[in-house]
Amino acid sequence: MKTIRKSNERGHVNHGWLDSYFTFSFADYYDPQWLGFRTLRVINDDLILPGMGFGTHPHRDMEIISYVLSGALQHRDSMGNGRVIKPGEFQYMAAGSGVEHSEFNPSKTEATRLLQIWIKPDTKGVPPRYAERNMAKAETGKLHLVASKTGRDDSFEIHQDADVLLAKLDAGQSVKHPLAKDRHAWVHVAEGEVSLNGTKLVGGDAIGVSEESVLEIAATKPSQVLLFDLN
Repeated sequence: MKTIRKSNERGHVNHGWLDSYFTFSFADYYDPQWLGFRTLRVINDDLILPGMGFGTHPHRDMEIISYVLSGALQHRDSMGNGRVIKPGEFQYMAAGSGVEHSEFNPSKTEATRLLQIWIKPDTKGVPPRYAERNMAKAETGKLHLVASKTGRDDSFEIHQDADVLLAKLDAGQSVKHPLAKDRHAWVHVAEGEVSLNGTKLVGGDAIGVSEESVLEIAATKPSQVLLFDLN
């Protein structure tokens, strides 16, 4: 079974300094048909203008992963972390019992584009934590594990039975991912053009998959794809 979410059907808001597309309901955008997929709650495609950003604000009980596609993101939080995240880098924050943070574009000339991802945790009130992983030089034509319940293969250890994987694909490359019984997948095309088991997807498109044993993602253009393997 497949559920397709087309890029041009997503929620959209342009605040001038921030241009965002929402895969699922978020903030003032609400669609009862798109409240999330399994434990995946948010995928926001954000474009932040130079010198602008999100001021200090709180979060609780959410697993938050950001992936910078272009530009840079300056992060500060109440845990004492502060760094500039660059293209190809992932940032993870378990909000847990409560954390405050800010995210800004430090450049005076270049916009920042990132994907902001929220996954519902399986345990509430955990101590907040923070981590980063650089995938800028990740090998193309492979699936790379970014986050998992157990933290295996040097991935982020998150509070949910979910695997988050990244594929960077050159035109003509493909990857396969086995989907275990009673598991579900959400595939989001960050950039490029691919087919997923024969279904064509372009940048911003996504697809939910259930009751299939193998996922094959084949690129027709240079692409970046996020795959969420969910319970």
